Amino acid sequence: MSSIFNKNDNEIIIARINNLTPESKVQWGKMNVAQMLSHCQAPMDVAFGMLALQSNFFMQLLGKFFKNKIISSKEFKKNSPTAPAFIRKESCDFQKAKQELIEKITHFSTLGKNAIKNTQHPFFGKMTYDEWDTLQSMHLDHHLRQFGV
Repeated sequence: MSSIFNKNDNEIIIARINNLTPESKVQWGKMNVAQMLSHCQAPMDVAFGMLALQSNFFMQLLGKFFKNKIISSKEFKKNSPTAPAFIRKESCDFQKAKQELIEKITHFSTLGKNAIKNTQHPFFGKMTYDEWDTLQSMHLDHHLRQFGV
């Protein structure tokens, strides 16, 4: 699996992003391509400590139960649930969302593990750097496949 901390792996991810256009069609789900690009930034913002999310005790317990199963899987399932704060229903500017996502991906490979300021995931609980790495990489791959790249 690729690593969000590896510059070469990130160049491959960025090349896939650069293959997207405003006309890219969704293979499954409800978001358009610009919304997806914006959506992909939210979990990164959580890891960077820029977005704080709260979840109730039941969701935290459920998250701890499913954490290893999800992180050890090869990919996210289509139409997997997402945090309400990550859902994008508003119109998003494609070029702006694309550039911001690329900058955030680059931030990971520039700073490495130091990019992660929050080791407490709102759903999964305590996360190691390797778990954040896997989760971010899987999430990006999932949504890029969602748009055929």
